Amino acid sequence: MLEFRSANIRAVNPQRAVLEALELCAGGAAGPCDLILINAVVGHDLVALSKVAQAERPGARVLAASCAGVVGREGPGESMHDIAVMTVGGQGFTVAHVDGLFGSTSFQKGAELAQQLRKAPKPVRMMYLLASGIDIANDALIAGIESVLGPDVVIFGATSSDQMQGVATFQAIDGQRYQHGAFAVGIWDPSLEVETQATHGFVAAGDPMTITKARGNRIVEIDGKPAWPAFLSRMGLPPTAMEGDTIPIGALAEALPPALAEEYGNAHILRVVTHHTPEGEIIYATDAKEGCRLWLTRRDEDLIFNDMDRMMKAMAERQPGRLPVAVFQADCLARGRRLFNRVMKEELVHRMQQPFAKDGVVPPWLGMYGFGEYARLGGRNAYHNYTTALAALYRRDPGHG
Repeated sequence: MLEFRSANIRAVNPQRAVLEALELCAGGAAGPCDLILINAVVGHDLVALSKVAQAERPGARVLAASCAGVVGREGPGESMHDIAVMTVGGQGFTVAHVDGLFGSTSFQKGAELAQQLRKAPKPVRMMYLLASGIDIANDALIAGIESVLGPDVVIFGATSSDQMQGVATFQAIDGQRYQHGAFAVGIWDPSLEVETQATHGFVAAGDPMTITKARGNRIVEIDGKPAWPAFLSRMGLPPTAMEGDTIPIGALAEALPPALAEEYGNAHILRVVTHHTPEGEIIYATDAKEGCRLWLTRRDEDLIFNDMDRMMKAMAERQPGRLPVAVFQADCLARGRRLFNRVMKEELVHRMQQPFAKDGVVPPWLGMYGFGEYARLGGRNAYHNYTTALAALYRRDPGHG
C-alpha cells in the first residue's frame, strides 16, 4: 500500500531546499521512501538536486522536472528558488522512462513506456506521466500508451516547461538529465483509485483561422500562408516576435463536440504554441489536421473561477464524503486573478485545495506550472493546455471490488 507525503520549499540554496523538503515530507516519521518526485523552477540543476535526494534517501528512485512554478500543500511558488517534492513509499508502483521523444516519435515512445509498465507485478491502472514540453504530439503519445495498456488506464500529469519562453524544458531520471525525455509512474496498488478533471476559462473570439497544410504535429500553413508569420500577424505581433511573446496571449481554440463541450464547461479545447521552425512552421502540441479551424481566445476571469468551483463540485460528487490521500496538479501560469500587473494564483489554489482538506490540512500535493496537462475528458485520456488539471487519488473502500 502506497504512502504519499509532500512539501514545497523556497530557499536560496537549492540543495539545502531538497533536504528541508525531504525532512518536512518525513515529518519526523521513519516511513518508507521509495520514490522522490521533484518539480523545480527552471534554472535549478536537476542533476544536482537529484544527487542530493539520492544521497539522503539511498535506494529511492528520483524523478525531476523543470517548470515555471510549483504548487504544494503550502500553496503556489513562482520564484527562482521554489521547489516542490513528493515522496512515495511502499509497494505498488513501477517507473518507466524513454528518451528521444519528438513529434515524429511520440506514438513509438508512448508504446515503449507502456511496454516497460507491462512488466509490473500487477496491472497498471493509472499513471503519472511527465513528458517533454516542446516538440511532442501528445495525442500520439497517449495513443501509443493505450495501444499497449488499453484505454482504461488513467493518464494524469503534465509536460515540463521553462519560463514560458519555449526554448528548452528538462527532465531528470535518477540523476541523468534529458531534454526530450518522459517518465511514467505506473500505479498498480489495488487499494487506490483516481479521479481526474480539467478546466480552463478562456473564450474563443473573432473569426477562425484554418489549417490548410500540416505534417504530423507541424502546422505548415494557416489560411494558405506560412503558419508562424500568419499566427503572429493575426495577433498583431511583429515578425520578430518569439514564443515568449505569444504564449501568454496566443491560446488557440479547437471546437469540441457538443457532448464533450457540456462536460468541459467550454465549447473549445485549447492548444499552446511552444516552438516554431526556421521555415515558419508551427510545432503544435498534438498532431495537426488540415481543415481544422483555430480561434484566438481571451481569458475570462469570472469564467476561470466559476468553472473551477464547478469542477471541484463535480469531483466531490463522484467521491461523496471521501478525501484524497494525494493530489497531483498540472496548471497554467495564465490562470488566476490579474492584480498589480501580474496573475495572482493564491486565491485559485486555495479554492481548489480547501474542498480536499480536513480541518484545514491539505493532503499531500504535487503541482507544477507546465506547458500542458493530462486529464480525462469524455471518459478518455486527453491532453489539455491553459487548464488546471487535477488528479485526486483515493483509498478504495475495503468492500469495493
